[in-house]
Amino acid sequence: MFKMENYDKYIKILEEELIPALGCTEPISVAYGAAKAKEYLDEFPTKVIIKSSGNIIKNAKSVVVPNTGGLKGMQASLLAGLVGGDASLGLEVLSVVSEDQIKEINALMNTGLCEIQHLDTPTTLHTITYATDGKKEVEVEIKESHTNIVRISVDGEDVYKKDAQAQADYKTDRSILSVDQIIDFVEIANYDDYKDLLENQIKSNIEIAQEGIENEYGANVGSTLLKYGNGSIESVVSGTTAAGSDARMNGCTMPVVTNSGSGNQGMTCSIPVIVYAREKGYDDIKMKKALLLSNLITIHVKTGLTKLSCYCGAIVAGSGSAAGFAYLEDLSRDQIKMAITNVLGNLSGVVCDGAKESCASKIASSVDAAFQALYLARDNQVFGHGCGIVEGDIEATIKNVGTLGRVGMKETDEIILDIMTNIEN
Repeated sequence: MFKMENYDKYIKILEEELIPALGCTEPISVAYGAAKAKEYLDEFPTKVIIKSSGNIIKNAKSVVVPNTGGLKGMQASLLAGLVGGDASLGLEVLSVVSEDQIKEINALMNTGLCEIQHLDTPTTLHTITYATDGKKEVEVEIKESHTNIVRISVDGEDVYKKDAQAQADYKTDRSILSVDQIIDFVEIANYDDYKDLLENQIKSNIEIAQEGIENEYGANVGSTLLKYGNGSIESVVSGTTAAGSDARMNGCTMPVVTNSGSGNQGMTCSIPVIVYAREKGYDDIKMKKALLLSNLITIHVKTGLTKLSCYCGAIVAGSGSAAGFAYLEDLSRDQIKMAITNVLGNLSGVVCDGAKESCASKIASSVDAAFQALYLARDNQVFGHGCGIVEGDIEATIKNVGTLGRVGMKETDEIILDIMTNIEN
């Protein structure tokens, strides 16, 4: 039975995690910090230095920054935020960049205006952006979440600073999440309380998927899967989802609704459930309950991994989609848990080597794994206790996934960053 004292907190968690964003969230966070720093200067900066955690550098290196004319990387992100960004728009900071500003961004590339430094920090999502116009010096520090500013200083004096308690309390406690409580919440939640969040997610994420199907983006993973999939429901769901990533990773200027700070995760836990439900003819109410379940399972599994890690977030979201599929098919609570377990016991360990065009293929693989997990669970087949990182209790398995990604893959993460930064553009 759901603990009703946590009802408002569950809604708050959804509000905190289902956020619209234009472009990959790491370069957008960089642009946001630059746009915020610019607000405190009297003139356009003469020098900008960003100190950044490795995971931000990794995820910004190879992805196209929207509204830059196809530019990639940290420098492009900084310049886009400085020239045309509006920090009041949050993760849609670059939605107002004009054509003339795109030309200005390109003209400023490789002029030496921007410098990128690796920040030695235990926090995987952490940047300090310094900007000066020759008269004023500004620093904007962001930690833990893409728009979570913890400090702003002007000429060495803090004009804004979150104390330690405020930093700790910036988001709702996730320890109230569990698979059983999530399923109970889905059954009793009032649709009006989460209606706007899901309707925005459905509209935005399906629209960008359609854009990826109809136009050329990156390696065109989604449209290729649809071309050769012979119309099977698996290929339609997988291809449509991958198409959204094709567009998003390659500069599309349409927003997506994220999950746990990631647009790819937001698409992977939503588009498969939406498309599957529509293909199978399920009614709108049931589809939205399954979508709510998928989102919350994704948030729950992701919590133990931290916002950024070496563990591919598409796999996390694939476990959410598997739960959504199982819910649509009226499988039992135990079978829903089986479906989640079967994804995590299959693809855990797939590495994140930054945001880029191949994310679409990883997303397709996670959706394929969700289907496999569903079919096994339908026949009451599940990877058993002691099968690798899997335990008989779903919460223990989820905890093990968090430990694997957050602790076990830490050195792998550093090696990936080292490899990537030594590959010349």
